[in-house]
Amino acid sequence: MSTVTKEAALEYHRQGKPGKIEVVPTVPYSTQHDLALAYSPGVAYPCKEIESRPEDAYEYTNKGNLVAVISNGTAVLGLGDIGALAGKPVMEGKALLFKIFAGLDCFDIEVNEKDPEKFISIVKAIAPTFGGINLEDIKAPECFEIETRLKAECDIPVMHDDQHGTAIISAAGLLNALEIQGKKIDEIRLVVNGAGAAAVSCTKLYMALGVRKENIVMCDSKGVITTSRTDINSQKAEFATDRAITTLAEAMQGADVFLGLSVKDVVTTEMVQSMAEKPIVFALANPDPEISYDKAMASRPDLIFATGRSDYPNQINNVLGFPYIFRGALDCGASVINEAMKLAAVRAIARLAKEPVPSVVNAAYNMNRIEFGRDYILPKPLDPRLLTWVSPAVAKGAMESGVARRPITDWDAYEERLRKLMGYDKKFLRRIYDKAKEHPKRVVFGEANTDNMLRAAVMGAKEGAYIPVLLGNEEMIQKRADRLGLDIAGIEIVNLRHDREESRRKRYAAEFAARRQRRGVTPPEALEKMFDRNYFGMMMVQTGDADAFLGGTYSGAHDMGQIAREVVGIRPSYNNFAALHIINTKRGTFFISDTLVNKNPDTETLTDIARLTRNSVEYFAETPVMAMVSFSNFGASDDKECRKVQDAVSLMHERYPDLAIDGEMTINYALNTELRDKVFPFNRLSGKDVNTLIFPNLASASTAYRMMLEMGIAESVGPIQMGLNKPVHFASVHAPVRDIVNIAVIAGLDAAVLERSGGSNDK
Repeated sequence: MSTVTKEAALEYHRQGKPGKIEVVPTVPYSTQHDLALAYSPGVAYPCKEIESRPEDAYEYTNKGNLVAVISNGTAVLGLGDIGALAGKPVMEGKALLFKIFAGLDCFDIEVNEKDPEKFISIVKAIAPTFGGINLEDIKAPECFEIETRLKAECDIPVMHDDQHGTAIISAAGLLNALEIQGKKIDEIRLVVNGAGAAAVSCTKLYMALGVRKENIVMCDSKGVITTSRTDINSQKAEFATDRAITTLAEAMQGADVFLGLSVKDVVTTEMVQSMAEKPIVFALANPDPEISYDKAMASRPDLIFATGRSDYPNQINNVLGFPYIFRGALDCGASVINEAMKLAAVRAIARLAKEPVPSVVNAAYNMNRIEFGRDYILPKPLDPRLLTWVSPAVAKGAMESGVARRPITDWDAYEERLRKLMGYDKKFLRRIYDKAKEHPKRVVFGEANTDNMLRAAVMGAKEGAYIPVLLGNEEMIQKRADRLGLDIAGIEIVNLRHDREESRRKRYAAEFAARRQRRGVTPPEALEKMFDRNYFGMMMVQTGDADAFLGGTYSGAHDMGQIAREVVGIRPSYNNFAALHIINTKRGTFFISDTLVNKNPDTETLTDIARLTRNSVEYFAETPVMAMVSFSNFGASDDKECRKVQDAVSLMHERYPDLAIDGEMTINYALNTELRDKVFPFNRLSGKDVNTLIFPNLASASTAYRMMLEMGIAESVGPIQMGLNKPVHFASVHAPVRDIVNIAVIAGLDAAVLERSGGSNDK
């Protein structure tokens, strides 16, 4: 059952700034000189250059990274002809997907014009603004004429995603499904139910891949499209069969492949059973397929089944294609998106599904091992490799077909640019949120009596990201919730100091005292500690009464850290634990340690911090390139602080000779690869850009990331605890609500990972 409610959706769209996208400057603008360069008189110079050489628009403006998402609102999702204005949230959403998956800027443009000729004229008139045009939600058959005309009359890539997106993704899935089933594409019999824009485009692309026209039967709402019918348009007539059949049931008999782009429940179990051996069924009606997943899979064991839904295997999702297709097209200056480019995308997507799946993708979908097969014929939408697989393939297709005006020459450099193009934290959060929602964990909120902690608990519960447990007095929490306008009905509240919790306090105290009796803890002292929300909450996790604990801090987490040591302890292979922040900047993503726990670490502690950070970075599917930072470079200072960093580096080199880690070094040498390699050519990071910074003390690490945040040059995710035996995390009670939610989700993720692994993968 969907967790999306009307209220939640409306609040999502109006929160903060209404809508889902905004325009931000990309150049300095703080001084009068900056403004003079940005506008008058400086702007005249690029204008003159472009006037004399139009292609310079790609050098001096954002044209080469700008896509228009254009619709007239005549076929919006499953809502139909709701008009241009009502369709605007959808177009904003499409623009958002372009940005988050491929780094492309978008303007959504809603055109209040249904006449194809006038619509074409309007789009042509504004085309000089853009590097590409994505046509969206335009009804058939007008969409065919509109796209054909605009592709011919504009000199930039134009694609109607409703047609070609589904075609490209389903074609990739078809190639892989046929390989698994052991069938040849030029021999299969194909049945298509639906004759709209997507169905026609899919069928044409399948034919380009080898499906024979005489082996295709297409059906519409009136039955099989045959040569004897007189009520069909030119698009349908192209696929009319002369076979003496009239119904979908007749067409399905002996068919190898069924493609549905129609309505729910038009395919029966009997129809699937009548198909050839090892059949393939793509039931893509939205939101409910032509036959339900359960019925289809129960009908026969040799079936490969795909839908458009994310809650079943083999989702045919357009987001696997359009962001990366436009990315590749714009990067090579393609004048069109042609068949060669679409086929290149098909084959790249199909090949990627056969590659070993990174652990981060497995984690995102709560699977131990995703591998090519009947339930995995396409990459997952959250696979970060799509950008570097599909976009270069599309660009190469454009170059090979002669439509690339700015050919790419250095493919390694291009792929590296693509990797750096995208910010990290949002993709990271999408992955962990998706995983968290599949198996939400019980997260204890230690400071539920504070505004932002309570808001975060409720927000995460509504999103289905975790199951909050609130520690505190129920009357006080209810009063706070009423004041904040929060609905906490159904959320568990544990009043740890109430008489009804006496037996649990005693149980926790007995276990805690038994573990700490040789550390000076007596049973009465242990019992007294169980009136403290941090001890009690962490014991809930230690005993299995909850999955994770989120403690709220007011000014620091040092006392909390000591309590965590006492209650849940540090993982056996370490003597210390630490905290990590993920920092997303325009220069890329950086991992910063230790930002919360260790005030002035010694060499041993620094080494543990480096080891913990290395494991975390690798878990997040990044290859760590680590700089251990100080105020001198490579032994230039004999200061005590520098020596401890030097010693930690030596220990890491000895223990992990293949790990890219070096120091000590100042921050400028850490971040300036060219300068570092020139001045210190012996360094072990040669040629590599640092993505992980280990600071010598808490003050420097905390100052570094907080300064970037306050100056508006970075976004962060954290603090992420590293090294504790149980999922115990800390967050400031004054932190923004979304930041607290993020940490709570990460705490739940920790619990899920520990549950699945039964331990750790410490190195």
